[in-house]
Amino acid sequence: KPCPQPWDSLQSPGQRRGLSAQPGPVHTLNLRGIFPPLTTPFSATQEVDYAQLEGNLCRYASIPFRGLVVLGSNGEYPYLALRERLELVSCVRRALPRDRLLLAGSGCESTQATIKLTVSMAEAGADVALVVTPCYYRGAMTSAALVQHYTEVADASPIPVVLYSVPANTGLDLPLEAVLTLAQHPNILGIKDSGGDITRMGLMVHKTRQEDFQVLAGSAGFLLASYALGAGSVKHVALSHGSRQAPAPSLPQVTRRFGIPGLKKAMEWFGYYGGPCRAPLAPLSSPQVEELKGIFSANGWL
Repeated sequence: KPCPQPWDSLQSPGQRRGLSAQPGPVHTLNLRGIFPPLTTPFSATQEVDYAQLEGNLCRYASIPFRGLVVLGSNGEYPYLALRERLELVSCVRRALPRDRLLLAGSGCESTQATIKLTVSMAEAGADVALVVTPCYYRGAMTSAALVQHYTEVADASPIPVVLYSVPANTGLDLPLEAVLTLAQHPNILGIKDSGGDITRMGLMVHKTRQEDFQVLAGSAGFLLASYALGAGSVKHVALSHGSRQAPAPSLPQVTRRFGIPGLKKAMEWFGYYGGPCRAPLAPLSSPQVEELKGIFSANGWL
């Protein structure tokens, strides 16, 4: 199937607002739906393989997802150069149908760098900026420091911001009190929470209803529980309407136990390009591949 026609002549919501204008409050986007986080395909020499990316996007285009996430944890974001990050967003935006949203990771360790990259992501076609918590000096990342960081980013961003808390990777959980404060900012749409604390997610949903703050579940492991709590939307790698059109890495065991190499290996079994990870992430060993295959076989997917 040919890749969708690029739509350079069209514009994303961020571009239509005029990025040269002074940023201000934006209209709330409805993020309800499934947003698969894309992996970044690499060649055998560990260069970004844009042809394989377009091939994967062709397959995703046939599934009615709400949109896609680029440069999240599954996209090996920390291992990409600035130029690669922007090229990936531009490539996905050209292939993505105009009615689907593009969320792009733009979080950096400093506030200044995060603002600069967020503006660049908007110029590249992102509709929403996904901003992970800065964590290198995690001991200094108090609620006050994080509120200040995200407030400055949201004030300067020409596109809406979604907070991103992924403590398994950062060692830092965005404090609930900080989330509740930031939920009042007109340019902060919600949070993608990958921590898996259902009680915490329920409190966020309950305490931010007045702000129309949207809580996104970041893993399939607590997808159904988050729906039961009333989470506004969901973001994870999902199977599409019970079909086998999409890769099956919605099974929690894949990334929880085997990481990104396991996710990419599973993609290959379902017709997508997975390919290698970028070093120092190592490929699965032969016993790990067999174990992973056994998980999918036991669940009826292979």
